[in-house]
Amino acid sequence: MEVTNSRSVTSNQDDIHEKLEDIVTTHLRAPFLKPIASHTKTAFEAVKKHVDAFTGPLVFDSCCGVGESTANIAKQHPQALVIGIDKSSHRLNKHNVEYRQSEFGQYLLVRADLNDFWRLAVEAGWQLSHHYLLYPNPWPKAKHIKRRWHGGSVFPYILKLGGQLEVRSNWSTYVEEFAYALTLAGFPTSAEPYESNEPITPFERKYWGSGQSSTRLTRML
Repeated sequence: MEVTNSRSVTSNQDDIHEKLEDIVTTHLRAPFLKPIASHTKTAFEAVKKHVDAFTGPLVFDSCCGVGESTANIAKQHPQALVIGIDKSSHRLNKHNVEYRQSEFGQYLLVRADLNDFWRLAVEAGWQLSHHYLLYPNPWPKAKHIKRRWHGGSVFPYILKLGGQLEVRSNWSTYVEEFAYALTLAGFPTSAEPYESNEPITPFERKYWGSGQSSTRLTRML
């Protein structure tokens, strides 16, 4: 594997955040009332046309970056429609197509705010077969705990989307926290080391090439 020089995550947190239980419990009880941005609603409606016309399983690749993981996930789920979602047009524009359908599976990429896109998907009654969250921004500073997906107001909507959730990170604390949040929500989960000979995202390739390890969780919701 190619050797790179990717820095490991550094944090002022030594363990699961001390306020995580209170934060998750609050979000599980309170609705997320932030207005949905118009650009994400427009993007969702465009994707919905594909979903409404499709009869197979639905898979999300959230925080998909340049979409390499989305294409690889589509190969793993050739009967599914895989939707790669990222908020960065700069990253998405590095992918050579927005929609592809072939014998290797089909997928589409969309620029959207996941805080809004997930809520719209739940409102539309979508149920996933699989949901991938691969190497999201870990927000490693302790004060940013609420910016992590498991510490955010949108966390309950991840649960409502259902399917087999898979989270991977090169910062083990992130996955351990996510597992703890799922456990608090009634889905007992544990984190585990993850290794493979075939990285499916640029981040995975970069981290492994610089000698870093990955941690993951998988849980049916």
